Amino acid sequence: MSEDRALPRGTVAFLFTDIEGSTALWERDRAGMECAVARHLELLKAAVVAHGGYPFKVVGDAVQAAFDTAPAAIAAAADAQRALAAEPWTELGGRPLRVRMAVHVGQAEPADGDYLAPSLNRLARLLAAGHGGQVLVSHAAGSLAEGRLPEGAVLVDLGVHRLRDLLAPERIHQLRAPGLEHDFAPLRTLDARSHNLPIAPTPLVDRVVELADATDMLRAGTARWLTLSGPGGVGKSRLALQIAADLIDRFADGVVLVPLDAVR
Repeated sequence: MSEDRALPRGTVAFLFTDIEGSTALWERDRAGMECAVARHLELLKAAVVAHGGYPFKVVGDAVQAAFDTAPAAIAAAADAQRALAAEPWTELGGRPLRVRMAVHVGQAEPADGDYLAPSLNRLARLLAAGHGGQVLVSHAAGSLAEGRLPEGAVLVDLGVHRLRDLLAPERIHQLRAPGLEHDFAPLRTLDARSHNLPIAPTPLVDRVVELADATDMLRAGTARWLTLSGPGGVGKSRLALQIAADLIDRFADGVVLVPLDAVR
């Protein structure tokens, strides 16, 4: 309980990070990655603590930290990226360890040293849209940090993007600051591929198994034609939309919704 009392509550700024391409790095050099990940965690923790943050969770090589303010979270991200860029990474033969980061704010209360809040789902999707070395900032976090960014830092508006499995699109900003990379590939969002998928009208509920089975079959190429059957109103169309959204990055030409309800 004492740990929960120390964690920020109310309007909380969160910083999420993860290593780009970590699976391939682990496969290539497990011993080197063990040392590199440990060092990367030290650098991240130092940057978070230096700006008054609380690293409350580590999942594999992903770090989650909470701050009282958005400017503190953004400043910690900038310092962490500079520290990571300056590290020689001799454990990996000099290959850089590229970490993507994202900052968002939302209402949250700590429980047992962790947080459960809808804003964290949005932040996880925001993080997944980024690239190694990049710091993405949500519109909410950017608004709260206006005029209070680190010296020489600016937020570049990348436009409004649709994030997978979220109903409302997000205006995304990229942090530009001295010592940080500036040029990246387009964001990994639903806008990056050609599609005509509508914004989902409702969250997907209780279809985890069906979604996994369908996407696995289509990814494996074992099914050229997949039919979802069931009585009216059980959510076939909503599930189909989610399958298409989850697989959009797999198809270079995108995905297309062809409504057939008017065909007789």
